[in-house]
Amino acid sequence: MGLQQEIDEKRKDIYTNKYSISIGELLHLYHDGELDVHPEFQRFLRWDDQQKTDLIESILLGIPIPPIFVAQRTDGVWDVIDGLQRLGTILQFVGVKKDEAGNKLDPLILRKTKSLPSLEGKSWENPEQPDDPQSLTGAQRLLIKRSSLDITIVLKESDEQSKYELFMRLNRGGSLASDQEVRNCLLVSINKEFFRWMDRLHENQNFQESIALTDRKENEQYGMELLLRFIILRKMPQDELAGLGLIGEFLTDRMLSLVREPRFDYRGEEDAFQRTFTLLNREMGSNAFRKWDGRRFTGGFSISAFEGVALGLGYHIENPAVTAAGYSVEERAKKIWEHSEFLQWTGVGRSAGSRIPRSIRVGREVFAP
Repeated sequence: MGLQQEIDEKRKDIYTNKYSISIGELLHLYHDGELDVHPEFQRFLRWDDQQKTDLIESILLGIPIPPIFVAQRTDGVWDVIDGLQRLGTILQFVGVKKDEAGNKLDPLILRKTKSLPSLEGKSWENPEQPDDPQSLTGAQRLLIKRSSLDITIVLKESDEQSKYELFMRLNRGGSLASDQEVRNCLLVSINKEFFRWMDRLHENQNFQESIALTDRKENEQYGMELLLRFIILRKMPQDELAGLGLIGEFLTDRMLSLVREPRFDYRGEEDAFQRTFTLLNREMGSNAFRKWDGRRFTGGFSISAFEGVALGLGYHIENPAVTAAGYSVEERAKKIWEHSEFLQWTGVGRSAGSRIPRSIRVGREVFAP
């Protein structure tokens, strides 16, 4: 298939419409349940009040706002693909935004900006005091409600996979800081139960104490990515590991396959996860995924160690010999760092696609009972 044919075929997968809609109309759609801004995504969105104020300022000044992308579901509801921060900010400022439980969030109180310093302390309105000087005037509220946003609608006829690809493309480098945050949003869109299952495992105390991530890594949902890697890679055949390619795309594709698998063994995978990290935390604590320098464990979390230790131990965790007397997890973790192949392929400059098959193979070998 030539390039032009590939382009023509792919373009058939996505059907879109574009038009402008007033903020007032969007507020009505939200009120009537015809616009889904996914309140469960809120934990992955991190605009501060100044960034939110900057958006409101732009609307007041007539500065163009980037378009909002929505997917039209079969029931006609618009699913927001890109623009969650923008729409969420507007809804919060007006005082109508709700959380996952259906409770209204505290309305946004604006801060001053360079162009509009008098925005400091302003709110949408005070129903109990219509002339409250800290509220926008009626004319200012109308100015916002009559302002238009450009909407691109991905129609329901579009290929489902194309919607997810579009979501990934639009959100990378945008309001969501990491690939895993985008994956989390995809999970919520496709299979909320799978996401809730992963979210519960992620909070496991043994897991949290053994990975010992920095606050920044946790905020970027790196712990959820490590959990996803464990679930996907733990039992993957070695010949499949050899063809990983780009790890980010690989994880996303495998995740999308897993959540659609009706025979996925939730109970078995959870049991393997809990047994692995209970054993690791009990014997090694926060040293589990740190580098062994021959005398002590040093540094912070090492993804290479996670691949070798967690996935090596996890591969054999169902074997009773793993919990038998004389089987030392810590001693085997040290041997990982003494293995020539592991050291060769986990150095600086090695891509994840070339490193992972080797680090996992070494881990499986070293942790074999």
